[in-house]
Amino acid sequence: MKDPLLLLPGMMCDARLFLPQIAAFSAQRAVMVAPLSNGETISEIAEAVLACAPRRFALAGVSMGGIAAMEIIRQAPDRVSRLALLDTNPKAETAQRQALREPQIADVQSGNLHSVMRDEMKPNYLVNAPGKQAILDLCMEMAMTLGPQVFVQQSRALQTRPDQTNTLAGLKAPTLILCGEHDQLCPPDTHQLMHGLIPQATLEVIPAAGHLPVLEQPEHTNKVLSQWLNS
Repeated sequence: MKDPLLLLPGMMCDARLFLPQIAAFSAQRAVMVAPLSNGETISEIAEAVLACAPRRFALAGVSMGGIAAMEIIRQAPDRVSRLALLDTNPKAETAQRQALREPQIADVQSGNLHSVMRDEMKPNYLVNAPGKQAILDLCMEMAMTLGPQVFVQQSRALQTRPDQTNTLAGLKAPTLILCGEHDQLCPPDTHQLMHGLIPQATLEVIPAAGHLPVLEQPEHTNKVLSQWLNS
């Protein structure tokens, strides 16, 4: 029996982020999506995911989901049969980025989640392409469904996240590193760094995609994910 596939979404996203992947892979294996809303730190979020995860599973995370995936590997490496890190960052947050989150958090606590997501976050996610607006609309729907409390929790967890470069250097599971060619939040050079740290990792850069190739270029992304799952 094939290992279940556990997917971890990005900040202020839910299972709808992975609709193309669920459609592509659920006929061959169990596919599940864990929320990243249970816990105040990346460590606590990873513990909550592990508490409801199968005994052994393939793990793929996008952005914040990739950050949580690295912490899961640190806490329970023997439970993960293979790992995919998509459009993410292994480093601790810089002091500058930590500071930039504070006015966003204050705005959201004052009732301005919609405008913070619309004006400050989502414009950086995607390349200009015919389907961009539909993806942005979906991202807004996911964010508004999760709400301001999750925004604050996730922001605080990202502010205090640990550096995971040593975790990656010790990885033994087959690993895929994937990113959009035009990702401005987690650019390709960050993924090249991860690729260099991990023994026998594979690096794939998806053309004509930004921060969310799972939605922007689902066919190409799914082809790469299928190779990773079945290698």
